[in-house]
Amino acid sequence: MIYNFDDIINRKNTNSRKWDNAQLFGSDDLINMWIADMDFPSPEPVVKAIKERAEYPIYGYSFPPDSLYEAIVERLYRNYGWKIKKEWIVFTAGVVNGLYSAVKAFTYPGDEVVVQPPVYYPFYNAIRDNGCQVLHNHLAFDGERYTMDLNKLEELFKPVTSFPVRVPRVKMLFLCSPHNPVGRVWSREELTALGRICVKNNCVLVSDEIHNELLVGDVKHTVTATISRELEQQTITFMSASKTFNLAGLATSFAVIPNDYWRKEFISSRAGHNSGNFFGFAALEAAFRYGDEYLHQLLSYLRANVRFFTDYIDNKIPGLKVIKPEGTYLAWVDMRNLGMSALELRDFIRCKARLALDDGYAFGPGGDGFQRFNLACPRIVLQQALERLEQAVEEL
Repeated sequence: MIYNFDDIINRKNTNSRKWDNAQLFGSDDLINMWIADMDFPSPEPVVKAIKERAEYPIYGYSFPPDSLYEAIVERLYRNYGWKIKKEWIVFTAGVVNGLYSAVKAFTYPGDEVVVQPPVYYPFYNAIRDNGCQVLHNHLAFDGERYTMDLNKLEELFKPVTSFPVRVPRVKMLFLCSPHNPVGRVWSREELTALGRICVKNNCVLVSDEIHNELLVGDVKHTVTATISRELEQQTITFMSASKTFNLAGLATSFAVIPNDYWRKEFISSRAGHNSGNFFGFAALEAAFRYGDEYLHQLLSYLRANVRFFTDYIDNKIPGLKVIKPEGTYLAWVDMRNLGMSALELRDFIRCKARLALDDGYAFGPGGDGFQRFNLACPRIVLQQALERLEQAVEEL
């Protein structure tokens, strides 16, 4: 099937969190390019699978079929050479839901969890809402590209000798891979070095790999747990079809937990939590089994959108800078040259450019002066957004 991603689908008045939340931004005439869902239809095999399931008129309690486990096992082996076992898979009602469960299972109140900002903002809530402390290991940024500061990370595990003495209680690290919002796809070498630090310090490595199939640069995604058998036992990997195939509203994802003891603890911590639903199970299996042609066409379109977006800003709004994305369909744009405070920039984007974006400061330290754009939309919408931004900057 040929998918036409240039088609504009009116999402207003559909209870869309992205398009029907005008109260969040103060106006209903903004172009919405914020929350990470796509303005594209899901793959036809997914739509067909949901319709077929809906035709059976009983919607009672359910559990994942064996065929879904098989689809996950087969896809991870085919795409990443990761040979997992069915029993390692634990379903969750979304990755963020799983992050909360991981913190609850493997920490005590007051423990420290490392994040590498600027980073996906629900990480912070998952940590703090469980009574733990956020420990920042800021990404290094040279103005062009972000890297992990591994030397600083090692220091976080060492006791501080100056007064007052800090006794490290680092129990966990949240890894965003590919990284949201900066768009890095971490190399195998970077992940290997990170993994060594976590293993050496008995730190649980929670790897959020929800964007793993959305590669827009000339890069390859490495599943963190495939680095070594030792690291595999130290890692909890979260994945989903929700970003790749636009299924976020079905609230179905999964964790892969090879460590038997950790898996039991994780499952125990989830008492009373939902773990997906039968529509989500049907959609996930259809996407993993029959979604490759859709993904091939989608990536081609997204890469063209990235080029269009970057070229437009380079040529017509040179005061701004696009940080070249390698993964995700999100663009991280440096607007610090506009000389605005975080709140001034927020108001400028909403009131002058009339765009609904994710403000950089929401992603933590290092985010001030940046804005995150969702490029998963028809190109004409992208062009209209850029024209609004260009005009607003010219009027400064």
